[in-house]
Amino acid sequence: MWSPDQYTRFKAERKRPFTDLLALVEKRPRMRVADLGCGTGELTRELHETLGALETIGIDNSETMLLKSGHFENEMLRFEKGDIEAFVSDRPFDLMFSNAAFHWVADHEKLFARLTNLLSATGQLAIQMPANDDHASHRIAAEVGREFGVAERPDYVLPVERYAGLLHRLGYARQHVRMQVYGHVLPSSGDVIEWVRGALLTHYESLLGNRFDEYLDVYRTRLLAAIGDEQPFFYTYKRVLMWASF
Repeated sequence: MWSPDQYTRFKAERKRPFTDLLALVEKRPRMRVADLGCGTGELTRELHETLGALETIGIDNSETMLLKSGHFENEMLRFEKGDIEAFVSDRPFDLMFSNAAFHWVADHEKLFARLTNLLSATGQLAIQMPANDDHASHRIAAEVGREFGVAERPDYVLPVERYAGLLHRLGYARQHVRMQVYGHVLPSSGDVIEWVRGALLTHYESLLGNRFDEYLDVYRTRLLAAIGDEQPFFYTYKRVLMWASF
């Protein structure tokens, strides 16, 4: 289950990729913006205000996260519960924006094509996705999950060069695609566990129910054996950032 409080324990660190992604977007007058996977809505408000958008809609499938969004809602900024893969609109958007959500969604070639069809003739696409499944924090989560008899979270993220080719085939005249490694200095190795509890481990928690605490104990022991017990700890986290426009 998603917990806003757990997710925002590392608020400043999680905001860095959002800031980098937003810097890629070209600010234009009277933009109509969709933020797909908006979470609590706090960063959606910053997106809306930074761009001076005419209208922004935030979409998320977690009622728990959206409970916080009411603090940021106004006449031109609204939030709705919904799935990214089912998002539709009868009016085109000038920007499709998504920060740390698409790695939960399958079939990116189909998804990107569908969202491209929702853009205006001069529309922009801006997406950031975690791509850290080869880190010990993620590998061990999957390993312990298998031992507990649950399926690992699927890795839907494609190689970065595949996204460049996909954007070209979809007709984008300009694009920027990169893999970036973010380094986070955490107080200790144990804080990596608190980090992944905010997102990755919600998959295992939802499947394991009352066995999750047992899973977490095994995961903690195995992860710390792998990465060491250090204070502070330098946690590396890879992410894909991309921007494209017609």
